[in-house]
Amino acid sequence: MKKYLFKRLFQSIPILLGITIMTFSIMQLAPGNPMQTMINPKITSEEMEKAQENLGMNDPIYIQYFNWMKEVVQGNLGYTIKTGQPVGKVIIERLPATLLLTGTAFIMAFVIGVPLGVYSATHRYRLPDYILTVISFVGISIPSFFFGLGMIFIFALQLGWLPTSGMVTIGADYQGFALFMDHLKHVIMPASVLALPTVAVVMRFTRSSLLEVLNQDFIRTADAKGLSKRVVYLKHALRNALIPVITIFGLSIPFLFGGAYITEHIFNWPGMGSLGIQSIVAREYPVIMALNLFTSMLVMFGNLLADVMYAWADPRIRY
Repeated sequence: MKKYLFKRLFQSIPILLGITIMTFSIMQLAPGNPMQTMINPKITSEEMEKAQENLGMNDPIYIQYFNWMKEVVQGNLGYTIKTGQPVGKVIIERLPATLLLTGTAFIMAFVIGVPLGVYSATHRYRLPDYILTVISFVGISIPSFFFGLGMIFIFALQLGWLPTSGMVTIGADYQGFALFMDHLKHVIMPASVLALPTVAVVMRFTRSSLLEVLNQDFIRTADAKGLSKRVVYLKHALRNALIPVITIFGLSIPFLFGGAYITEHIFNWPGMGSLGIQSIVAREYPVIMALNLFTSMLVMFGNLLADVMYAWADPRIRY
């Protein structure tokens, strides 16, 4: 296993290098430049040109890329164009809020999706199976912004059960359990919106994989031995059916972070998604590139985590 992990980490180096080249190239192809968002009548064209020169925007593209990579390797992700703050500091300030949202959505997706998939498979071609199938297709198809606005309208504006936006109640000085409950009230709706597509996908994958396993010989043997349905389904069938679901487990990590862009914007959640939207509007290229690099690393980490978990789910797998 150690040799396999080392090999995968070594293979990640050229992949990361290619990602940085693509990210930097896409930013160069974007229309305009960050200086255009800072124009005001008091700045002369000479001062604007001097500012661009100081920021290195007039250097050849390959020089700009190598200068950026040199700083990234040293742990410096650059500085914001408007405020001059370190990009790493800005991202770290937003990271806890995003981790709270995506972590809650991640737990919801698998705690809800796997049991529903098992229930659907064990009641196949019956009314509950048909109802869950329809719900899963709706969950996959419905746009997150529409679902989010619908939840705000129903649960916040009409029923008044939950707050419309934000992470904490403004002006409140909660402590301890009261603060936890306040966070919980604020995170329920955005986490539900973020988790819905993953719940639907996990449920469908669990159902189809479990149905395939239930038709295999070792399941019929377990049935013939007189084992209870609970033991057959949960101990023998489900573990073997989890391998396709583990793939979703790993890949859902970057998917949730990517989906947080729209969800955080809708609910005014102060995380990395909101930061990404603001950076795109303000053409804060260093922040955008840092966020893309962070998401790319999450994709590779998710794939590696899924491969490692395969060995836990199926002892026949060897690396």
